[in-house]
Amino acid sequence: MFGNRGVNVPLSEDEQRILQEIEEQLTESDPGLARNVGSTTLYTHAFRSMRLALVGFVAGLVGMFFAISINVLLAFGGFLVMLGSALWFERNARKMGRDGIQQVTQNLRGSNVRDAFGTVRDRMRREDEGQED
Repeated sequence: MFGNRGVNVPLSEDEQRILQEIEEQLTESDPGLARNVGSTTLYTHAFRSMRLALVGFVAGLVGMFFAISINVLLAFGGFLVMLGSALWFERNARKMGRDGIQQVTQNLRGSNVRDAFGTVRDRMRREDEGQED
């Protein structure tokens, strides 16, 4: 249908100016929304669903182990929760694809390292400034 997939077409100066004005107006009118839109990618919803599926899988596993001594049917229910969670995880992993998973892991690694070192660095600077005063 579209023959130019994967080809980036640069914007004209007028289009870039218009987009810049829209971005500035959005930032002025609703800075929280602008921050959320700027930090959200196409893959964040699928990644959140994968995390929920993982929590469901662990809950099903724990439920299955505790229920096995009470009733086999309850343990089977835990197994079904595990199975459903695994299928949900797989479905969202397919939605993300290889590129999405790589992007999410890079963002997680970079933000966690930056946040950890950033807070330590800021704390050390504050302590140094406090000693100099």
